[in-house]
Amino acid sequence: MKTKQHTGLLILRVSIAFTMLIYGINKLFFGNDFIAGLLEQYGLPSFLSHGVFIGEILAPILIILGFRTKLAGLVFAVNCLVAILMVQLPNLFKLNETGGWAIGLIFIYMMFGIAMFFTGAGKYAVSTNNKWD
Repeated sequence: MKTKQHTGLLILRVSIAFTMLIYGINKLFFGNDFIAGLLEQYGLPSFLSHGVFIGEILAPILIILGFRTKLAGLVFAVNCLVAILMVQLPNLFKLNETGGWAIGLIFIYMMFGIAMFFTGAGKYAVSTNNKWD
């Protein structure tokens, strides 16, 4: 892979994972009661709501650092898929107020996670020798 591609992966990793990290930090400070309530509506235990911290804090940090990026990307993508299924499914075929796809942002996050799973972090990463990097 060329240096410019590695630089591109670094920019993508940092920018997109950072924006997801903000969601996780918000939930850390203000709680994840909304998610706990949704889980209870689906008949699932509310303690599972703490999994959001793995998908929105731990995974983005690992992606930013470039440590076990493929594994973190998979967790990141699954977190987004669960969010789509639990919250955004009614909006699947809707447009937002500006004419964009209503679930566009979370879909982009999910595709980013899948892309990180397939590409890894590139050479500008904390770790590059493990099969999950």
